[in-house]
Amino acid sequence: MKANRHDFPSRIAGTRTGVWLAAGATLALSALIVRQKTRRVEADHPPRGRFLDVEGVRLHYLERGHGQPLVLLHGNGSMAEDFDISGLLDLAAVKYRVIAFDRPGYGYSRRPHDRTWTPAAQADLLHHALQRLGIERAAIVAHSWGTLVALQLALKYPSAVHGLVLLSGYYFPTVRLDVPWMSMPALPVVGSLLRHTLSPLIARLNWPLAARRMFSPAPVAARFADFPAWMSLRPRQMRANAEEAAMMIPSVAALVKRYRELKMPIILLAGDGDRHVNTRLQSERLHHLLPHSELRIAPGAGHMVHYLVPQQILSAVGAIARQPVDTFAAPHRPLQDSALNSAGAVGI
Repeated sequence: MKANRHDFPSRIAGTRTGVWLAAGATLALSALIVRQKTRRVEADHPPRGRFLDVEGVRLHYLERGHGQPLVLLHGNGSMAEDFDISGLLDLAAVKYRVIAFDRPGYGYSRRPHDRTWTPAAQADLLHHALQRLGIERAAIVAHSWGTLVALQLALKYPSAVHGLVLLSGYYFPTVRLDVPWMSMPALPVVGSLLRHTLSPLIARLNWPLAARRMFSPAPVAARFADFPAWMSLRPRQMRANAEEAAMMIPSVAALVKRYRELKMPIILLAGDGDRHVNTRLQSERLHHLLPHSELRIAPGAGHMVHYLVPQQILSAVGAIARQPVDTFAAPHRPLQDSALNSAGAVGI
């Protein structure tokens, strides 16, 4: 029996309705899964540190050890616990008073929406937090995106920073094809829908591949298996991740012209095989721009140097801590010599 051509519009409308219903059901199911995963991971990983209310922001931080103050700042998508899992926090606490902050929006620190959380805004907040904690002058160890906050802290409050150890940092604007994709969860309306439904699920499926890329050319560190992936994939933290991805390049562009103002001791440490941030275009270039800085290259390491060479990081912290207040770091050395010396420092 021939179909009546007049039935085609109704069939098309029915198909469209079915697609919309299926899409709605998929999003609803995704939202339910994300909510359950968020509740479960927060129940399994409650706050392990202390809280401090600063300028209307509830900051969470880990504190261990005694001695000279040392502040740890994590990168995008991470949290203070990452330094604990890597082992760096406990190693440093043997000699230093170590404070690892959950930056705003990460871990258990809040990220109020009454301001834009640029590196400068975060530097202001952390400076006031350190004042509340009675810390007048600290060495700063910062990883990846956290290096931007550390640099702003050193530029805006130089008397509060004894020196910088910058790990795998991004310091000069480049074309980044991953930025548009990473920034999508920060978009109005659409971004909110994505980070409560599909984005966390897609990111979780991609987690093993992303970890291999971050650690490459080294294998993924065994300790990293303890990192609670879903803490990074909670909707509110995904918003912080996306916002920082979106502002990364313009933030760096604004910083470039001020690097020469930095006068405190600075050690740049990066992996020679970093696939996430090009060491030659970033750390080596900043080293040449700052004559008093020192460059240490970790052979065979990728982006996650705090897992791969924690002892080398402690060696850099020691070199900073031994510097007299208000003096430059070690004299500038040729790049080849710095890289060679750092190669011998691995595992010290």
